[in-house]
Amino acid sequence: MSLADHIERIASLLRAESRTHAAELGLHPVQLDALAYLASCNRYSDTPAAVAEFLGATRGTVSQTVSALVRKGLVHKRKDSVDGRVVHCELTAAGRQALRDRPSGPVHGALRALRTSDAEQLMQLLTSVLRRAQQVSGGRTFGQCATCRFLQRTPAGLHCGVTEEPLSEGDTQLLCREHQEEDGDPQRSW
Repeated sequence: MSLADHIERIASLLRAESRTHAAELGLHPVQLDALAYLASCNRYSDTPAAVAEFLGATRGTVSQTVSALVRKGLVHKRKDSVDGRVVHCELTAAGRQALRDRPSGPVHGALRALRTSDAEQLMQLLTSVLRRAQQVSGGRTFGQCATCRFLQRTPAGLHCGVTEEPLSEGDTQLLCREHQEEDGDPQRSW
């Protein structure tokens, strides 16, 4: 088996675990994927358009997905305070609980069993493969603010160079659709 075959097999097992969990929650897999994304993104990237870009889904599919999550009480939509045309999607307590209740399948168990140094090496290798693959395919960057060239560290604190808004340390660990690697080359991290 090639390396790509191994990655595809692991991805298949992860998809099966995700489908099982989604079914237990009465959700479609794309709905669970949208919940997981919304739990990991920042306030600039919690729009239906960003969800569509991240998932590689159409805006129509994501619109239906978000509407279903709202009906199920897992997501709350709110209008942007500056631009009323923009809608933000936030997880409700029930949405966060659905993700916390995610069962651990064999892949997650195997990853947890890795030594810390092996897990870190694997993460670096897979991140490198993902970044290269996404560079070739183009598209918008999704990465953590902590590795973004727009992150500004000043005596006054952390700020986003795109929005000029303050950031907390916690904000820097979230995914942002405006992310660009510090070296100036746009690269996806996720």
